Formats: sequence, C-alpha cells, structure tokens
Amino acid sequence: MARQFSVPGFYRSSLISTVKAARAAADPRKRDLSPTVLDFGPVRYKIARHFGFCYGVENAIEIAYKAIEQNPGKRIFLLSEMIHNPRVNEDLQARGIRFLRTTVGEQLIPFDALKPDDIVIIPAFGTTLEVEQELARRGVDTQLYNTTCPFVEKVWKRSSQIGTSRYSIVVHGKRYHEETRATFSHAKSAAPVVVVRDLDEAAALAAVISGGEGASFFFEKFADRYSDGFDPETDLQRIGVVNQTTMLATETQAIADLLKRSMAARYPADPIEEHFADTSDTLCYATNENQNATYALIEEPADLAIIVGGYNSSNTSHLVELCEEKMPAYFVRDADSIVSLSRIQHFDLHKKAEVTSSGWFPETRPVDIVLTAGASCPDALLDEVIGRINGWLNVERSMEDVARSLTTPATAT
Repeated sequence: MARQFSVPGFYRSSLISTVKAARAAADPRKRDLSPTVLDFGPVRYKIARHFGFCYGVENAIEIAYKAIEQNPGKRIFLLSEMIHNPRVNEDLQARGIRFLRTTVGEQLIPFDALKPDDIVIIPAFGTTLEVEQELARRGVDTQLYNTTCPFVEKVWKRSSQIGTSRYSIVVHGKRYHEETRATFSHAKSAAPVVVVRDLDEAAALAAVISGGEGASFFFEKFADRYSDGFDPETDLQRIGVVNQTTMLATETQAIADLLKRSMAARYPADPIEEHFADTSDTLCYATNENQNATYALIEEPADLAIIVGGYNSSNTSHLVELCEEKMPAYFVRDADSIVSLSRIQHFDLHKKAEVTSSGWFPETRPVDIVLTAGASCPDALLDEVIGRINGWLNVERSMEDVARSLTTPATAT
C-alpha cells in the first residue's frame, strides 16, 4: 500500500481529488492511461490520469508543515522555494518561514545571520555539498528537516556508484536549475561531470567522444558545464547518464542511446559495458507517469489545453511542450490567470515571459479542454480553474454533482 502523507486539507479538492481517488480504486495497477472526462454540457474537461503532487512533493510538504508545528517561536528558514509552486510557497511564507536564497542561488539572507538553534529546511530539489558545509560550519542541522526528494537522492547515489567505478557522469538537465546544481555538486565529488541540456548538446558531446571534435570544441561548447579538471581526452572514455528528474524521460533515454552508440562506434572491439554504464534505474517514476499520461491525454483532439503550475517548474514546462504540439496550450499559474473567456494570462515558454492572449476560448459548443498540472501543483488549483470557467458558462451540472457521479474510471456523465 502506498504511503499516505499528511498534507493540509486546503491543498486537496472536492472534484479533482475525487477523480484521482476514483481512478486509483478502479485501476490500482495504473495500467489505464485514458483520461477522465468531466462533462458539464457546454464544456468538457479531459483530466490526465496522472498529475499533481507526487511522492517527493507530498513528502516535502509534510516535513515543512511539521517543522512549523514542532517549532513554535523559533526562526524557520527555507533554503529556497521548497517546490516550484507559488501557492505553496506563499502559504509557507505567510506562516513565518523565510527564504535564504532565490531559486537561482542569489542570497536573500546571509548565512552569517543564522544561529545554531535556527531551523533550516532543505527543499525538495536538495542542495549542494558546498551549501551543506556552509550551514554545518554555523552549527545548523541540515538533516532534521531535509525534504530532498528520495528520487533525487537516488540519482546522487547512482552517480556515486558509477563514479567510484571510474565512469564520468553526464547529467541531462538545466545547468542552473536547483536540482541540477545539487546533482552536479554531489556527482563531482565522485567523478568528472558534464551537463547536457538537450539532444543537440548530446550530439556535440558524441562528436567529442567519436574523435570528430577535440578538446577546444568541448571547452567552448560546454563552458561552465563541466567539473574542474575535466579532461575530454580521458574523461569521456567511460560514461554514465543520469538526469534532472523533471526532464522529459524520453529525451533522457534518447540522449543515453545516442551516447551509447557513439561509445560503441569508438570502441567496437570492447564490450559496451566497459565504456557505458546502465543508469536507466534513475528515471523518476512520477515524471514518467505524468508524461505518459499526457501523451495519452493528447491522443484525441481537443480545442485547447490548460496546464497549471509554477512558471519556474521544469516538469510542468515539459507537459506544456507536449500539449502545444497538438493544440493551443495555456500555461497558467492559477485560476486568476483566466481573466475572462476572452482574455487569459499565461506563460509563453518561447518568450520566457507571461503574456496575455485574446480570443482564447472558442465560440462553438461544447468546448473540449485538456486539463493537467505539474507535480508541485495542488489539486485545489484545478478545481478553481474549472469553477472559474464554469462560472461564465450556463453549465448543466454542478461540480458537486459531477463529483458524486464519478463511479466509473473513464467518464463522468
């Protein structure tokens, strides 16, 4: 039986949480990835089979609220945003928690201001060994309320294992994302490390492995993305690939396959295991489930997609990328982003900015909306999105009525 976490009730919802419970009861082995359809008459919502809070996020939320409850009167700090969702972080701040740093590592409160009896919560992304050492020198206990996701820690452990076997580590991730900074730090304590952002950069690394490009190309192409002392002549003879757990799992696999082929071509006489470590066991189950559910969600046509989550959420951005390949996709922070049926504020991944779009809601009826969310998004925010849109339409059923009718896994009619 899956572990049940103590998460504040206001993050749950009457409708979306009911959808999840109904699907879990009908499909405990998670084999059916078809969406749930919530039919309100003029609008129908196609809800992804998997989305929202994952194991690591619920674990982090439980620990953070426990820290507040157990330490009345003490100063409580978060190293940075605990997860990438503004609703969660704003609530924690409202309860007195202060952030020591921004998500990109800028210092908001000097570490010198900390005292040994202060509570410092490590976020779900984990942190670098250097920061851990800085806090330890000030007498701060970093393990008491450490919310690092177990699947992130699994990547660190696997990196250490293959590093001690003389493999270099290739990290598929965004170099300055909190999780990748932490993984880079932990991995380089055991082995040489280089970070690749995407398949194009992996192809550039493969060119170095194959001998088509030399060291000068490597140092220019991967400037600031390799560990000190990295020698492409020797450190790319044996490698293993791990990832930032929120990246597209299919892309991580494609990168691993490409680099594995380049090793096989460079050393055709050697067993591939001599040059390429199998690290497929480091892929995060929740990222895989959410992405696979999104693939199933967009198989059938819909008028548009709404994806809810923090704009700095990596895993949410990848769900947006999948949806926008098939239909107009709107990445919103919460229901307040939906100004009206004619105007919506949403994050444009390509412009890397919030934009306002007009005429986003179709005139034809019924309107079919794909609806999903990132792994750090509370269910309650999706209820609010549905309620906001339904409030402008002459819907035939209430949300309570639809929730009560959720007796089958595939539809609510």
